[in-house]
Amino acid sequence: MQISQYISDLLYRYECVILPNFGAFLSHPISARINEATNDFYPPQKQLSFNAQLKSNDGLLASYISELENISFEGATRKIEQQVSQIKSRLDNGNTVEFKHVGVLSFSEEGKLLFVPSESLNYMTEAFGLASFVSPSVERQAYQTVDLAPRRRQTAVFMKYAAITILTIGLGGSIGSNLYLTQIEQQNSVALDNANATLDTKIQEATFVIDNPLPAVMVNLKKQSGDFHIVAGAFRVKANSERKLQQLKALGFSARLIGVNRYGLHQVVYESFDSRKEAEKALFKIRNTQDRAAWLLIKNIP
Repeated sequence: MQISQYISDLLYRYECVILPNFGAFLSHPISARINEATNDFYPPQKQLSFNAQLKSNDGLLASYISELENISFEGATRKIEQQVSQIKSRLDNGNTVEFKHVGVLSFSEEGKLLFVPSESLNYMTEAFGLASFVSPSVERQAYQTVDLAPRRRQTAVFMKYAAITILTIGLGGSIGSNLYLTQIEQQNSVALDNANATLDTKIQEATFVIDNPLPAVMVNLKKQSGDFHIVAGAFRVKANSERKLQQLKALGFSARLIGVNRYGLHQVVYESFDSRKEAEKALFKIRNTQDRAAWLLIKNIP
């Protein structure tokens, strides 16, 4: 099923992908682990599960299909409904349903829906390229301890005299260095004072005259505001949303980007309005002349 590929794609980025009116595929991250009995090392990964109670359409899958197949959101929703109907029919007839790279669903003898997750893919992007492996056991070797106490006493005496010598040399060098740095700082201070005095004199002597000043230009920009937005589309790739924005502006709309929704899609709106009545009137016109898939979003945009 093509829908299996769409679900698999979304599981890389989301921990919950809902197949409307059927259930949700969930991913839960687990840490790397070791099988001490076999010396097998397993990388961190996402463990898949299925929850038949989560059936509400959150729009994630439909938006993704709409974007990839270049169809409307409603068209993608109808396509999902057809797929779900076929899945339910196969399960009711006692068949298993495989979602490639996701898992297999079937009914048990007691009529309970069972899910066996696939292990063909690791959906944790941070662990990309890591695979399980077997490491040979490591044998530890014992080392003999050597007593170095007599040599430490001789070394301590030598280090004491060496430290005294270094300290004497360091004090002499430090005194000479401090005197040199003091002289340099005094010379720099005098040079800086002279430069500042010269600069003040030049500024006082200068006269600035502008014969023909440019007239002030007043620009009135209409800022888009309001909590009622007519949505033109939502795009996974930001460049596509910016392209759509320029197309709408070329048609004369006060279009703008209103940010990323909770599904990671960049939203583009035809216009924003302060009142619902104005927005619904504009929506009716846009659906009749531009796109029947346009819809009204009520949201406060800071």
